[in-house]
Amino acid sequence: MANVTELKAVLKDTLEKKGVLGHLRARIRAEVFNALDDDREPRPSLSHENLLINELIREYLEFNKYKYTASVLIAESGQPVVPLDRQFLIRELNAFEESKDNTI
Repeated sequence: MANVTELKAVLKDTLEKKGVLGHLRARIRAEVFNALDDDREPRPSLSHENLLINELIREYLEFNKYKYTASVLIAESGQPVVPLDRQFLIRELNAFEESKDNTI
């Protein structure tokens, strides 16, 4: 019985380190919210401003390796799956990019 307990602990630890458990938890949450979502009430269209804001949030999430949270954001917000071009974002936000480290 101890071997089974140890195996479960090692398996859980390995899956956590690889991010698999986090992915599964995020996926389950997203599916639960999708199941609870009322399809009769359509989402408002994605405005230009919200598109830009969501893209900044996505960039933040991906920079910090919150890839599963980013996937939920994309699924729930209607954000395009392919990230917006960074130069487009810079122009739209009237920002500038630091050449040495690619930060805005």
